[in-house]
Amino acid sequence: MIKIQIKSIYGSILFEYEKEKNTIKDTLLKAIESGANLSYAKLSGADLRGADLSYANLSGANLSDAKLSGADLSDANLRGADLRGADLSDANLRGAYLRGADLSGANLSDANLRGADLRGADLSGANLSGVILSESTFGITINCPEEGSFIAFKKCQGKIVKLLIPEDAKRSSATTYKCRASKAKCLEIEDGLTEISSNHDASFIYRVGETVEVPDFDENRWNECSTGIHFFINREMAKQYNS
Repeated sequence: MIKIQIKSIYGSILFEYEKEKNTIKDTLLKAIESGANLSYAKLSGADLRGADLSYANLSGANLSDAKLSGADLSDANLRGADLRGADLSDANLRGAYLRGADLSGANLSDANLRGADLRGADLSGANLSGVILSESTFGITINCPEEGSFIAFKKCQGKIVKLLIPEDAKRSSATTYKCRASKAKCLEIEDGLTEISSNHDASFIYRVGETVEVPDFDENRWNECSTGIHFFINREMAKQYNS
């Protein structure tokens, strides 16, 4: 007989199961069947290939490097889950709640993401080749105009800076409302200031009436915090943002 315990990331026992030839996959399926609360479960590196985890509550769980290829995670609650480096190829994530999940470096190739909620999820370095999306997949659409010029706002040194993103600027967003552009013209700085420096690079100066440009703009939209001029379309969002 083999007894396996599923522990939380804090060390407490969430569920245990004993049987002959037991596996972590068998134990997890039994836990789901019994209605156990698996929030913040520690399942890093677990082999869960092809498992039926539909509707499971795995919010905050550590599933980093887990093998989930072909698994059914439809309508699962994976809010804030750690899925870094996980293999989710061919997984069914239809309707899955992935808000705020860390999917950096995960393999999502050919995964079904129809109706999934990816708002705030980290997809930097993720393999998204062949993913299946739909109009109800949240967090995938770019949150700034894809063509033409437009007005944007950012916060520098606690002051709101009004920008014009020109027509020829490259622009992108990941899964949040924060966007990036390759160039911008400074139109106005709060409190009548004429110039102000970037929060992250004191030598990068915004001057009213002048255009600034980032020559090494990262065109991978999922690398949200990479090189570029970061901004919001809405002034209030820029005001509330804490960098």
